[in-house]
Parts: sequence; structure tokens; C-alpha cells
Amino acid sequence: MSKHFLLVSDFDQTLSFNDSGHLLSESLGIAGFAEKVAGLSRLNLVQSGAELTYLLRHDPEFRRVRRDDLIDVGRRIRLKRNIDVLADCLERGIDGYRFDFYVVSAAPQEVVNAALDGIVPPERIIATHFEFDAATGEIASVLRVPAGYGKVAALDDLRFRLGVPRERVVYVGDGSSDIHVMLHVNRCDGLTIAASEARHIAQIARRTVISDDALSVLVPVLEEVVGYDPGRIRLLFEDHGLLIQEWDRVRTDWLTIRQGAASGPYVPAA
Repeated sequence: MSKHFLLVSDFDQTLSFNDSGHLLSESLGIAGFAEKVAGLSRLNLVQSGAELTYLLRHDPEFRRVRRDDLIDVGRRIRLKRNIDVLADCLERGIDGYRFDFYVVSAAPQEVVNAALDGIVPPERIIATHFEFDAATGEIASVLRVPAGYGKVAALDDLRFRLGVPRERVVYVGDGSSDIHVMLHVNRCDGLTIAASEARHIAQIARRTVISDDALSVLVPVLEEVVGYDPGRIRLLFEDHGLLIQEWDRVRTDWLTIRQGAASGPYVPAA
């Protein structure tokens, strides 16, 4: 029997190059989105990643956003290459391993559904769910926000529903909203993959992969889960008509060094 795994990916800047909130702000001519988000972060008013949801419900400038605005933004998001190939590879399975591929994101459901239309089925996408007022069309309430601990709850719900053991979970993310879920997956002996070199996430993830191609996340999965060596990984990519042109492995050390207050200048031994 095939070993059953669950692979969950974030959306914004993990499968895409854009941040949904920034793109929505630009399309509506709303200035200062980054400053608004930074202000909410400083106050710790909402879960990390849920800032756009808060603004859509409470900020006067964002209250004019309607469902069609969110769908339009989703259609204009620039995606990383080969998400469809990644989904197909995982769906078909790899040498005795099968994977359920889901997207869990704090971005609005309408945005992610529109961006991944024809690539990932809507039932495989768990994102922020709004209820819209039937008369005015404005956002009336928030039914679900998978951000911060909300992502942990969404992932565990998926795992229980699919009957996947906790050590057979792979999570891919890029930002601060992924920290809680990555720590949770690490604690359960799953595999965490960072799609960003940002220190706060790369230090937590077991692997980091930087690429503009979504299929790149298969590399640590094939190595850590399936047990492939680099040569076999290259052959698998070539079977899909793809060539790994550059593959650099680096180790990054982040250091902050300063002179101690009580220490004097260094004097070498005689």
C-alpha cells in the first residue's frame, strides 16, 4: 500500500509573487497599505496574516471592497510556474507515496480561488471566508480566518479528516503567519519547507528552497520523504520535460557581533 501524506502550501508569495493585500490596494487606489499592516502588527491587534481581513471589515477605505473586486485581484496575481505540474505529480503519487495537496491561506477565498482556477480545485483551498450582505454587497462578517493559530487548526482538521498521521505532514510557507503552523508540524516530526530566506521563517523550517518555480518544493520532499538522491531527482524532472539548470546548496549563518561593554581590546597571546 502507498504511504499517505498531506502536503499543505501557503499561497501569497509561496505559490505567487504577489501579496493579495498590496495588489488589492493598488487596484483600488488605496495608499498606505504597508503602514496600516505595520501598525496592526505593532499593536498585536490581530493574528499575523489576518491584517487584510481586519482592514476589509473595519477600515473605511477598504469597506468599499466587493466580491467582484476580490475575484478581479485573484485573476491578476502572477503565479509561480508549474503549480499544475506540482499538483499533478502529487496527485499521481511517487514510488509508493501518495500526497493530498491543499492550499491554506489567510488571503480571501475569492482571491485564491480565482488565482488558482483550473489548477487547484476550490475544495482543496482553505482561505479566509467572508459573508457578503445580499443588499449592499459589502462584507458583512468573517466566517473563517486561517492565519496564525488558525492555520494550525485548519491543518489539524484536514489531517484528521483525511486520516493522515501527524508525522506525514509537509508544510510549505514563506512568512510570519506560517511560524505557528511550522512549529506545530516540526513538533509532530513532519517536514517544513520555507519558500523565503527571511530569517524568522528560514530558521524554523527544516529545509529552505528559493525558486520562481513551484515544482522546486518537490526537491526536499523527494529527498526527505521518498529518499531520492540528486541524480534520481533530476531524472524525475526530465521525465516531465523539465531541466534543473541551476541547483546550489548554501548554508547561511546570521550573526550580530558587537564589542562587550566590559571587555577591552583583543590582545593576542605571546
